[in-house]
Amino acid sequence: MTLKDIDKNKLSPMMQQYLETKEQYADCIVFYRLGDFYEMFFDDALKVSRDLELTLTGRDCGLSERAPMCGVPYHSAELYIKRLLEFGYRVAICEQMTDPALSKGLVEREVIRIVTPGTVIENEMLDDASNNYLCSICKAEDGTALCFADLSTGEASVYRMGLQHTPDDIISLLARYSPTEIIFDEHFLDMKEVTQFVRIRLKCVSTLRDASCFNPEMQSECVCRQFSVKSLSELGLEPTGAQTSAVCGMFEYIELTQKSPVGRFTSLHLDDSNAYMILDYNALRNLELTKTIRTNEKKGSLLGILDTTHTAMGKRMLKNWIERPLRSPARIMARLDAVECLMKHRLQAIQLSDCLDRVYDIERLMTRIVYKKAMPRDLRALCTTAQELPRLKEILSELSDCPLIHRLNHHISDLQSIADLIDRAIMEDPPAVIKDGGVIREGFDPTLDELRDAMNGGGSLIEQICERERERTGIKNLKISSNKVFGYYIEVTRSYLNKVPADYIRKQTLVNAERFITEELKQAENTVLNAKDKALQLEQDLYTQVRDYLAGALVQVQETASAIAELDVLNCFAQVATENNYCKPDIVLDGTLEIHDGRHPVVEQMMQEEVFVPNDVYLDTQGTRLAIITGPNMSGKSTYMRQTALIVLMAQMGCFVPATSAKISVADRIFTRVGASDDLSAGESTFMVEMKEVAEILRYATKDSLVILDEVGRGTSTFDGISIARAVAEYICGNKNLGCKTMFATHYHELIALESEMQGIKNFSIAVRKGKDGIRFLRKIVSGGTDDSYGIDVAKLAGLPTAVLKRAREILTEMEQQAPEIAVKEHSEQITFGMAQESKIPERLRKTNVDELSDKECRELLEELTALLS
Repeated sequence: MTLKDIDKNKLSPMMQQYLETKEQYADCIVFYRLGDFYEMFFDDALKVSRDLELTLTGRDCGLSERAPMCGVPYHSAELYIKRLLEFGYRVAICEQMTDPALSKGLVEREVIRIVTPGTVIENEMLDDASNNYLCSICKAEDGTALCFADLSTGEASVYRMGLQHTPDDIISLLARYSPTEIIFDEHFLDMKEVTQFVRIRLKCVSTLRDASCFNPEMQSECVCRQFSVKSLSELGLEPTGAQTSAVCGMFEYIELTQKSPVGRFTSLHLDDSNAYMILDYNALRNLELTKTIRTNEKKGSLLGILDTTHTAMGKRMLKNWIERPLRSPARIMARLDAVECLMKHRLQAIQLSDCLDRVYDIERLMTRIVYKKAMPRDLRALCTTAQELPRLKEILSELSDCPLIHRLNHHISDLQSIADLIDRAIMEDPPAVIKDGGVIREGFDPTLDELRDAMNGGGSLIEQICERERERTGIKNLKISSNKVFGYYIEVTRSYLNKVPADYIRKQTLVNAERFITEELKQAENTVLNAKDKALQLEQDLYTQVRDYLAGALVQVQETASAIAELDVLNCFAQVATENNYCKPDIVLDGTLEIHDGRHPVVEQMMQEEVFVPNDVYLDTQGTRLAIITGPNMSGKSTYMRQTALIVLMAQMGCFVPATSAKISVADRIFTRVGASDDLSAGESTFMVEMKEVAEILRYATKDSLVILDEVGRGTSTFDGISIARAVAEYICGNKNLGCKTMFATHYHELIALESEMQGIKNFSIAVRKGKDGIRFLRKIVSGGTDDSYGIDVAKLAGLPTAVLKRAREILTEMEQQAPEIAVKEHSEQITFGMAQESKIPERLRKTNVDELSDKECRELLEELTALLS
């Protein structure tokens, strides 16, 4: 039975309440609180029981047929919510707002929060090592803006793409942040390339929001509440525009899902794209910066090699630094100097590591405190961290000669008052939750101590009354006892009855004594009887007060967390550099890239039986702008180019590099055209994907870019491939406005001739030793090109049968003798298959002088050549 099948008017009151909630949150799975369970009914129950493999039961709902129902225990709900988010659902948490035991009618319920992939704050649902970004995209008259926020850490940034920017710029930004959820208005749907990237590559949840959600006139107050400011101008935002609209859309959604006007965010970072190297999706993927292409795992990536951090905050910052290398030489050198300082002072570095091991994820912990989700153990974790800070600051003070470390030490607050409060208030080893009490320390609150004493029989309270009454009445043998009939009473023997005060109320007469009660004793009895409930309520109130007080320290803790994370990463760099024998790179401004004995940081660590062969690199903006690298497959061309890109990237992160020495000119972008893969989902062949990637490189590369090109043109016929490869090489080297440093690996030996024809091109090859048993790759880069691909020798290494190898050599000999005839035949066959356009490419190139073309004309030529092949 589903919702569309029922008569709503016949439902029971509780089910009508559920249905009203479900209609309001139709796009969510509603977790409806019933006692100790969150229950789901009707359509939600059918979906969740199927996807989570829960038992589907039923519940009376006022109809002849029972409502489908499934449920999860409330104390383990996070586990199930996490799984539902992975399926792409949103979850609305509908809580009981009144105590069922005290409610005469229907228990009041309301949705207190909507959990979505981009608004998660619970540790159990998050990856410690990665940020969890929510993205808001808005298109307006002045361009397109993207706002990214991590609710779990309080980080928020906004970027504006002007009208001159293309969808590729938006895609690059999305690739860098890799959000788990995107919210957008209807104009976003017009950006087909971007929506395709989100759907196919990011595979994140996308939510269409009404245009009013992005309207600054309607949502500016919401933004101000979240940042605790009075106006948008305090955040550096204009009254209108794409940037402001994207921010408004973001924080309207956060306030909607959190059901709270309380702000976790302390600052908004405005467009700072020029401060960082740009890495597009291809570069992030091909260089395997944070995960490998094959396994999609951290192991085997640059992150996997570098990560020796000790804190969750440091792990997240390291990942961000890898994906966002710096472009400011001053900032890069500041980091490098700090790493060098930590390498020179290993004792302090080891002490720092030991100290960081006891630092918790206070960045995310503060989010839970601000949103009133923090558990007692979260507070103790904050206390433990705060208690470690004096020692941490003392260690850093010994390294104060380093400006960056000195500055970071200054940004670490003492937080001693926080530590003292938590230590006084919260048990050292508290229970996981507050609901059953046992969280507040004895001695923190006298009233709570009295109630706890009363819970244990009221001994202390009753004894105090007894002592006071003996002193007041002079009755030395006065005693207070209790029974089930009368409760607590005062017993006086007959010999002292004349001293009984007038305010004593007689309750029972015995042979040798009489029993009385007083108003004070009656109140004490009520205190004892109600002590448990009162103690629990008071304990919860005290806990709330402590938690709310700690929320006021948000800015201090946020600043401290950021400084600790940066120290953790710098210390990590120092450790890796020491263990792996890295060198400090020189950051230069003359456009030179010079590396001596460079090594691939990942491959050298993964090799177990062989020793990695280091290689030199030299590129500049004049005589060696483009290196053409030839050599057989498996010889190490791709590794050599990738290691060069990684060394540049590591240097701009502020990390030492795997080489004996290195001079690095700051790169604004790293482009990679490597590998081969069909984009079947977009209906594009390997060759079309390759050409699009090359076109993007030629469109956006500058004189400060580093370009890695691996086997351009191999996806089409040999002669057309050679033509395109040569045209690309000529364009890169001959276009003075481009002049980017380029490494071009190719099988087309015809390109070797370019060295003698154009200034700025140098030939290099992989050294190969050929003997009786075949070839041996020496993995060494040497000057000069090679016109032998050793393809059959490589096939022999791969284990092809001897008969196949023999026949291959025979065919090769025949083809080399008949090369001109084969060329004619190849072109005639293409025409036979309806591809006559391809034969026009060499002719078109012969008639063109690339040196005389403008930038625009060169791009148009490449697009024309690509069109001839499509």
